[in-house]
Parts: sequence; C-alpha cells; structure tokens
Amino acid sequence: MKLETEKEVKLSLAVHGGAGTIRRALLSAEQEAAYRDGLQQGLRSGWEVLTGGGAALDAVEAAVCAMEDHPLFNAGRGSVFTHNEKHEMDAAIMSGKDLRAGAVAAVAGIKNPIKLARLVMEETPHVLLCGRGAEEFASESGIELAPPEYFFSQFRYDQLMEAQREDGVRLDHSPAQKFGTVGAVARDAEGHLAAATSTGGMTNKRFGRVGDTALIGTGTYADDKTCAISCTGHGEFFIRTVAAHEVSCLMKYKGLTLAEACEQVVGQTLYELGGEGGLIAVDRAGNFTLPFNSEGMYRAWITSGQEEQIAIYRD
Repeated sequence: MKLETEKEVKLSLAVHGGAGTIRRALLSAEQEAAYRDGLQQGLRSGWEVLTGGGAALDAVEAAVCAMEDHPLFNAGRGSVFTHNEKHEMDAAIMSGKDLRAGAVAAVAGIKNPIKLARLVMEETPHVLLCGRGAEEFASESGIELAPPEYFFSQFRYDQLMEAQREDGVRLDHSPAQKFGTVGAVARDAEGHLAAATSTGGMTNKRFGRVGDTALIGTGTYADDKTCAISCTGHGEFFIRTVAAHEVSCLMKYKGLTLAEACEQVVGQTLYELGGEGGLIAVDRAGNFTLPFNSEGMYRAWITSGQEEQIAIYRD
C-alpha cells in the first residue's frame, strides 16, 4: 500500500543521432527506416536499464553504446575518416549526482569510446585523456578493441575521397548533410541525471582536431540541480559558447525553465553566431526538450506512462 506522500516515479530518456540538413527528399524510405531502427535500438537499450531500476549513468552509456555499434551513425563503428584515412573518436559522460565526468579525445581502435570515457571517470583522477595515452589506458583496462577493418565502410571512404577532391572538411555525410554525433540524457528513479555523447568528428579533419563532444560543459553536461544535456552540431560554435553549461547556468542563475534556456542557447546564442545544430535535454523533474536550429535532427524520446517517439524532420 502506498503512503499518501509517496510520488509516482518519472523516468525519462532521450537520444539523438545528429542534426543538419535532413529533408524527406534526401532520404529514401529504406534509409529513413534504417535510421529510425538505429534510434529505436539506442532508446530501448537505455530504457531497459531505467525500467529495470538502473541508474541514469548506466542508461545513457547503454544507449550510446547501441548507437556506436550501428554503422549509420558517426560514432564508434560508423565513424568518418580523417584526412590520413584513419578514425579519431571523441566521447564524454557525466553524472549529475556528483558532477563526476570522464572523456576521451582522438582515440583510435576503441570499439565503444563511451565505455572508455566511463572508465576515465571512475578509474582515474582525471576528466579527459587523449590520443595514445587514452589508448594505452584502454589496453591496460581491458577495454574491447577493434581492428581498422571494423570501422571501414566504402560509404565513409567515398565521403573522404569526395571531401579531399573538394579540399575541405565535412561535418558528416550525404545524402543528408548531417552533424554526426550520438548522445543520450536520462533521469532515473532516484531523480539523478546523466548525459553521454560520442562522435567520429568531421570527415577529412586534420591536425588532431577535437570538437565539443569531449569537452565537458560544451557538448556534454549534467547537474541534478538543473539538467542533463547532449549536443550535436558544428562543434566549434558549441565550444565558443560553452553551450551545454550555458543552458544549466540560465536555469540555475536566471530561473529559466529547461525549454526557455534551451531555446535561448539554440535559437538565439548559437543561431546568431551561425552555429547550426541542436541538443537533447532533461531537467530534474523529468521534463525534456529537443530543440534544433537546423532542418532536422535524428531524435527519440520516452518518459514514464508514454509511448516512445522517434522523429527526424522539423515537422
């Protein structure tokens, strides 16, 4: 028998698979179905954790892992090629309960970079490890590795060749020009929040470029007092505006709601600078919003008592 003061638990989970110029005319029915399936896999993997009594931190890791394993998303297995025909991946995870965070940048050969980010958070005194040092830590910790052929796809390689012919970088790929990142945010039964983000970066990127994903406060942030955020977009703009943390600050210091804070950052601050993209966010009450200023964003969400929702386009 429930006590009169006991409240219903509100679980919430949202995932994204990138934002950008994503129009119906650019995706075939088969491509759209494949993306929806990938989003559903990520959402259900995280939701199974939450409904089983698991922590938000475990849920976002599970959701992102499922999407890293999917070849269509620019993270993990589906990561794009760098200028020198390699893969350099970034990932970050953060616990809203205690503000612990872990991240990795420019890592290669790691099957699931988000798992390595979690280990950085839990097994080291650091927040961010990069390059060879992060890879050495992964080997010492028993993180599952994968050979170069695991990350290879002709589709991605053709993108690199095209970008090199054009002498430029690409944020992700055709047929929909997309900012390739995957991410998840969650609220668990204890009211704790968490966020996780993973990416393969930009096609044809050079000079060890690192985007916003691995930088806590820019592409990934979580604080039980305010919200959990995972961003996707043109990373340089998210870095310059410290976008994820800015949302939290607007809530904490100006008293804005989650929706108001996200709209100000995505619809005003980023937009006015020319920064295209979006984010997914959940607040301490389990409310969520998924704003973007691009033409589309691969996204899915679910909350207690509601059916799962999957969307790609603006309408």
